[in-house]
Amino acid sequence: MRIAIVGTGISGLVAAHHLRRRHDITVFEAADRIGGHTNTVDVEIADGRFSVDTGFIVCNERTYPHFLALLDELGVATQPSDMSFSVSDERSGIEYRATNVNSVFAQRRNLLRPGFQRMVVDILRFNRGLRRDLDAGRLDPDESLADHLASGRYSSQFVERFLVPFGASIWSADPTTFLEFPTATYARFMSNHGLLDLVGRPTWRTVVGGSSTYVRALTAPFSDRIRTSTPVHKLVRDRVAGEVEVVTDAGAERFDRVVVATHSDQALRLLGDPSEREQEILGAIRYQPNVATLHTDARMLPRNHRARASWNFHVADGGGERATLTYWMNLLQSLPTETPLLVTLNRSDEISPETVLYETEYDHPVYDAPAIRAQARRDEIQGVDGTYYAGAYWSYGFHEDGVRSGLDVVRAIEGRV
Repeated sequence: MRIAIVGTGISGLVAAHHLRRRHDITVFEAADRIGGHTNTVDVEIADGRFSVDTGFIVCNERTYPHFLALLDELGVATQPSDMSFSVSDERSGIEYRATNVNSVFAQRRNLLRPGFQRMVVDILRFNRGLRRDLDAGRLDPDESLADHLASGRYSSQFVERFLVPFGASIWSADPTTFLEFPTATYARFMSNHGLLDLVGRPTWRTVVGGSSTYVRALTAPFSDRIRTSTPVHKLVRDRVAGEVEVVTDAGAERFDRVVVATHSDQALRLLGDPSEREQEILGAIRYQPNVATLHTDARMLPRNHRARASWNFHVADGGGERATLTYWMNLLQSLPTETPLLVTLNRSDEISPETVLYETEYDHPVYDAPAIRAQARRDEIQGVDGTYYAGAYWSYGFHEDGVRSGLDVVRAIEGRV
């Protein structure tokens, strides 16, 4: 069959990787590069040249089995990563790193703050409660974190200085609305990643040489089938002929099948004649834009050096509708340089311009109740009129989810992988 694949994020590339073996594929990419959120930037600084990840960064053996199997197949190596988390609250001046007792109490006066001590107790109590309710099957799929918190008498310090910063960091979510996140989805994700327990957490890893290393290896066999800088304007389904017309600046081409491996909102906009179900399902998953800046401005890290971590969430004095955090890439990627190489989300106006090396924007799914309900309805539109939808948005929004989604599409088309 002639199959069009729209989008070169992990889902589209995995689908292309498998489908190319038995079909005539053409891959369309609107940008001038491939990889989607896999975006490694080569930078030249005084210490030398470094490949720095600005989107996808880490994986682990427990919850990324399909992605790591792909890396093994490609012969792409990984290395251990430092995964730690800190919070700096501009309003109160509190800073801590959630790694051990010394870093939690990086500011020694936190030992004397009853509110801070209550926060630590609430973290343990909240995680134990979620574990208990999850194991007992007592979590209502429609209950939000806000609803769950209301019944537990948790402190505002716990909510504002741990739960919201931690969750907003993981999903690059709007801190002001994060408590709308479904409790059951949050609990399952945290449980799968060992984040509800004090022991047994997975070991995190990064791709040696930067994440784009795997993209180059993955696409090498079909690079001649990829058209970059070729945005698709419209998909027109010919239900009589059983074909799909892909419209670009170069004109219209007909295919037997199309894999739409874009974000869900982009997929909906591409459809020339979306069905009612496609509008309901794809339209229910919203996106949050986040500006990512690669730079060397150490002022974006916590002031207290003991509180500095791989992931550093910043609670602004006036709040804000975007997650503001800084990834310390030296720690995450084991970069051998004393110069801080940092990727900061949504603080571009505070970063010294002379330290900026690169800037881009990523969109991340918003996981609220309508989105979770839409995920459960995927099969209602999958494969209808020769159109298949692939993307990490069908699950938790991470790289493993993107791989699984790409494999799901291949199974739907071929009945095997």
